[in-house]
Amino acid sequence: VQLQASGGGAVHPGGSLRLSCTASRGRKTLGVMGWARQSPGKRREFIASITSGGSILYSDSVKGRFIISSDNAKNTVYLQMNSLKPEDTAIYYCAAHIGTVVKCRPGEYDYWGQGTQVTVSS
Repeated sequence: VQLQASGGGAVHPGGSLRLSCTASRGRKTLGVMGWARQSPGKRREFIASITSGGSILYSDSVKGRFIISSDNAKNTVYLQMNSLKPEDTAIYYCAAHIGTVVKCRPGEYDYWGQGTQVTVSS
């Protein structure tokens, strides 16, 4: 399984970015997809998770600002990031788990993409 993430970049505080992650296998097979991020010196942090059936879970750090969505026909998951803060700066990774229940720990995911850098600074 390959996951291709894209959409990272540099943005000012308060700005927005949309990340995309396309999987090489169908969404029904990869029942759960999610996003995590990692800053230098920190552990990988769960951000958001979505099942092929539409169940969603967010971490408290992004709830209300980030939106995860899925286009099952395109095997693609999106992460719309709004009201970005400097502390959101990190490498963002998409991940997939073969299952049916949202997952909130990075260790629960089976496959990982290569990561895309998001930098929020003035």
